[in-house]
Amino acid sequence: MPEAKYARPSWDEYFMEIARAVGTRATCDRGRSGCLIARDKQILVTGYVGAPKGLPHCDEVGHQMKTVTHEDGHTSQHCLRTTHAEQNAIVQAAKLGIAISSGTVYCKMTPCPTCAKMIINSGLSRVVCEKRYHAGSESEELFRQVGLTLDFFDEGVEEYSKQ
Repeated sequence: MPEAKYARPSWDEYFMEIARAVGTRATCDRGRSGCLIARDKQILVTGYVGAPKGLPHCDEVGHQMKTVTHEDGHTSQHCLRTTHAEQNAIVQAAKLGIAISSGTVYCKMTPCPTCAKMIINSGLSRVVCEKRYHAGSESEELFRQVGLTLDFFDEGVEEYSKQ
């Protein structure tokens, strides 16, 4: 029987796999998200979910939960102890003086509205997500309004506890 031919990953698959690996460093078990920003087939920076430097992590002291009531009346749960993977990647770029405009963001799920605004203001041009975020419709609309490309590997919603 002939051996199956190796299927080299696309650039999107390659960068998403690395973003997944970055997420293994996350210190909040609600998503364990990682993020990677690339441009011209080159990795620029990465980030993962975790408490700000010097502060206790969720994995050590538990979550700092907040219930948010959305305009349509539904509620969702969010952990406020952490800085999101996208925020950490953008801050890392600023800290190191790395220009990220025109780059692509690879992340586990649709960025939250705050991350979406940071992505827009950073001049990033494309967002690639593994799945949708349960409260991501506001971000999707922001990206649509500014013409930022948003692609999903899987149209399903990322599931984790206390959504």
